[in-house]
Amino acid sequence: METTTKNFSSSSSQQTDNIGQRSSLSRLAFSTLFLKYSAMFWFAAILIGQWLFFYYIMAFYGYSVISDNMQIWNRWEPMGTTPYEEGDTLGNWAFAAHAVGAGIVAFGGALQLIPKVRTLAPRFHRINGYVYLLIVLCLALSGFYLSWVRDKSPDLLSAIGTSINGVCILVFAYFTVVTARARNIKDHRKWAIRLFLVSNAQWLLRVGVFSYLITGTVVGASPSFGDPFFPLWTFGCFVIPLATAQLYFYATERRSVVLKCIAGVTLISLTVLMCVGVAGLTPFLMQLLGDAPISF
Repeated sequence: METTTKNFSSSSSQQTDNIGQRSSLSRLAFSTLFLKYSAMFWFAAILIGQWLFFYYIMAFYGYSVISDNMQIWNRWEPMGTTPYEEGDTLGNWAFAAHAVGAGIVAFGGALQLIPKVRTLAPRFHRINGYVYLLIVLCLALSGFYLSWVRDKSPDLLSAIGTSINGVCILVFAYFTVVTARARNIKDHRKWAIRLFLVSNAQWLLRVGVFSYLITGTVVGASPSFGDPFFPLWTFGCFVIPLATAQLYFYATERRSVVLKCIAGVTLISLTVLMCVGVAGLTPFLMQLLGDAPISF
């Protein structure tokens, strides 16, 4: 009888352990899927936002270059900027190349992050990757020129932020190429994502501004361009995405349910804010394609 009781107790304990293990594996599987779909949500949102931005860039800057109507860039004047300067041929063409290059990066960069493209069309992935790298390098160099040479009295914080972002582009591009040549696909993917984020920082800056203005108004605040958010976001537009990407990388490599859930919630929250910004920025940019006065 005593032996039977011990066997029953041992069997019950083993069953309890098995149930606990299954429950733990179930939570881990759920958190892994949650993180995966959070990343997919982010990618879908950024793909739509980037391609809308590509349309605007080509319709506004690209068409203005083809039609020899660069003066139209100064429709931005109510916002305190006049990209076109009479008689500054070099500067105007540098700005045109920078703007159109940003549009190409917005379109082609996202394609580099789609695994199916890399698997089904490796040659296209390689060629598009080298074109993308060449353009982002030109963007970094032209950004230095436009910030420190062409602009005779630059906004210091903005110029510093642009320069740090430019240095990040150069460094991340180097490691993206090195890991690709070494066939280190895991690290290559990480550096490619980092490069994608910093090369699109100016788009993220604009999206963040509109998200701040809209969400601030919705919650009853009175956001204005004198708020501390704006100088901080000059750096935050690339620091926060990079920090979030690092959190995502770390969470995918760990078996921590809590960490995966934190990373997933962070991704979803920032993606929702990004969607708000895209919803505000896109109609504003479309105004520039017409003749009506610019307004928020």
